[in-house]
Parts: sequence; C-alpha cells; structure tokens
Amino acid sequence: MRRRATLDQLPAARAPEFSGRESVRAATLSNGLRIIVWPVHHIPNVALNLWVRAGSRNEAPGITGLAHFFEHMMFNGTLRRHPGEFDRLMEAQGGANNAFTSDDVTVYQDWFPSHALELVLDLESDRVANLAFTPELIESERGVVASERRLRVQDNPHGLLAEQVQATAFLAHPYRFPTIGWPQDIRSWRMQDLQTFYRTYYAPNNLTLTLAGDVDPERALALARRHFEPICAQPAPAPVRVREPEQLAERRVLIRRNVQAPLLQCAYKAPAAADLRAPAIELLLSVLVDGDASRLHRALVEEERLAIEVGGHWQEGFDPGLLWLSLTLPPEASPERALGALDRELASLVHEGVTETELARARNLAVVGFWKKLATIDGKAHFLGEFEAFHGGWTALFDAPARLEAVSRAQVREVAEDILDARRRTVGMVAQESAGGSAGG
Repeated sequence: MRRRATLDQLPAARAPEFSGRESVRAATLSNGLRIIVWPVHHIPNVALNLWVRAGSRNEAPGITGLAHFFEHMMFNGTLRRHPGEFDRLMEAQGGANNAFTSDDVTVYQDWFPSHALELVLDLESDRVANLAFTPELIESERGVVASERRLRVQDNPHGLLAEQVQATAFLAHPYRFPTIGWPQDIRSWRMQDLQTFYRTYYAPNNLTLTLAGDVDPERALALARRHFEPICAQPAPAPVRVREPEQLAERRVLIRRNVQAPLLQCAYKAPAAADLRAPAIELLLSVLVDGDASRLHRALVEEERLAIEVGGHWQEGFDPGLLWLSLTLPPEASPERALGALDRELASLVHEGVTETELARARNLAVVGFWKKLATIDGKAHFLGEFEAFHGGWTALFDAPARLEAVSRAQVREVAEDILDARRRTVGMVAQESAGGSAGG
C-alpha cells in the first residue's frame, strides 16, 4: 500500500524557467503611451488591460473618490458614441469588459475574439480622447457611487472598519483617503474637478496598454499607433511628494455596533511594492493566513477557537502602505482577547522564525498561484501591466518564480521583525454595542 506523504515530507516546488520573454514586444508611442504585447495563439481570443496611473493616491481633500468615479464614467458615452454603445458593440462581437480602482491605479479590462482587435482599440482610444461630460449622466453616476458606498462601507462592518483604520493609519499621505471617496466629497464634485482630473490622468503619457492572446505584435502596434497616437500628450501629473511621517505608537479605532460577529483588524506599516524584500513579505503573509494549515488559522481558529476566520493582504502600492491581518470573531467574543492571542503568535514567529515546512508550503502556494494566473491570457495581460507599473518593468515578471525560490527563512524572519511592530500598527475593532445601545467610532 502506498503511503501518503505527510506535510513535513512534501518537497518544495521548484521554479522552472519559462519562455515567453523573447516573444513579448513593447513600444512607447510618440505621445508617451506605453504598449506591451504578448502573442499567445492557443485560443482565438485576446485580453486587453488599460492601466491608468491614477487612484485615491492622486486625490486631495474635497475631491476624494474621483478616480473611482471615472471607472463608472468611462462607460457612459463619448462625443462619438452614445451611452451604452461601448458595451453593445463589444458584446455584439462576443466580448466583455470590466474595471477596478485601487489606491494607485485604475485598470480597464476587455476580453474579445481576435478579429475584434481594431474595434476594441478604437473604442478604448475614443473614450480616452473624447469622454462626454453630460450633466445628467454625471448626476446619475454620482447617485450610483453614493449607493455603492452605502452598500460596501456604511452598511458593511468590514468595509466601515477598514476605511476608518486606513484613515487613522496615515496622517499625511493620501493613502488615508478611501478609494470610493468620502460622502461629502461625492456630493460636491464640480464639473471643473472632473474635467481637470480626466485631462491630467487620462492623458496617453499616463497610460499603459497591455495585450495578450491571439495577436500579431506588429499589427497590434500599428493599430495602436493609428488609434492612440493622434491623442495629444499632456503635462505629466504632479508627483506625489508627501512622505508619511514615522509612526511612533500604536493607534486604535473602536466602533460599537449591533453585529453578529465582532471584528479585529491590524494594519502594519509596510514597504512599497517595488521593495526588494517583496517576495519575502509575500511568503510571510502566506505563512500567517493562507489556508487551514496557516499559522493563525491553526492557532486562533482550530486550537484556541478565538476566531472563526482569519485573513490578510499586503497593500502593494507606489509608496509604503499597509500589511493587514483581519479576524472575524464568534458572537460575543472579545476583540481584546483575540488581539492578545494574535500578538502571542506574532511574537513567537518573530522570535523563532518560520519552519522549513511553513516556508516550503508558502512557496508552493505562491508558485502554484503564479502559474495558475499566468496560464490564462487574462493573467498574462494583468501581469504585464502590474510588473510594468509596480515592479520596475514587465521583464521582471519572468524572474518572479526564481525570486520566490530564493527566499530564505532568515529573510522571512527579518521582514517579520521589521513589519510586525506594534508601535507601527493601527488596530481596529468592531465590538457589540453596550447594553445602553450607545455607539462610538
């Protein structure tokens, strides 16, 4: 009978060399737009990403939420096309689209059959150059965003706590602004605010276009020049010069509400995405929260039963951000008690480091996740844009598995000691309302 390998016996995943770098073509158009093409002819489809270097990081008091608002507005018609025509034309060819906004970027995503390439480039260039600012549509979308905010933040304890924690964690840097915007700002955007933001951040010299799939690079570059190069470049956006002052003591947020499950969130100051320690940070986070075998799940969910769910993420941005750890607690549980248990686990990790088994498991999860995403044209298009924007250029993508493979236990321990410092964190709690029903925040 064949014995099943135990976790301690599992070998670490190796990081094989992979091809593709030699087939990728990249060019910068005369107006500054960057385009990167990865031809993959397995299926007759194409994935397109348009990366706009604009997020809540580029906003200011009074105009928060504009980057996210444009994610909505960009589907609402141009001087050439009526509202809804973008979707109708794409869907008629079998295509689909989506978009997302973060603290640092706004990304528009298209998926379509390869024969529709010129149509999609025409559609994308049209809304970059000719977005219509129709007052009625602006007011309609303003209401949509306000409703979205109520759903995702005001009526969502997780979202509300995260917003308050992030606003408390940063004193000076615009990362303190919520991506969706503050309610008062959403109500008060002016036409001039919208037009200035669009002209500044949707200029071709602030964009990166990535394509992956059944495309000929030379044809794709020629079509991109035809449709995008007539768009005039604009003065480069003003750089974000604010640097967050060093945090010297733990900060706290407490919200009391009538909730089914109390919440605990800890946001630690963490490096920017381009930091050379990024692979070690990724593996540290995986050791802590990825899956039922992760350290925090085993300790806090299975053994001590102080939490019903653990999670976390690293806010990888252009500037130093946050590494988040979050716990969902059983009803009537004490967030303070859960925090004490969390601190004991983190102190143990910093003092003793991770085991070889934990590191091998985290590396396996990271490498498998990388290959799973890279296997699709959607993943390829996204990775090209992500590495171009955040990691020094698209070519760094092809070294990513090797960098994960090279991370040592000592490096993981070093980043844990540097980041998991209680003096440089913000702790947020959602606890049950007191018997009198009063609430605080």
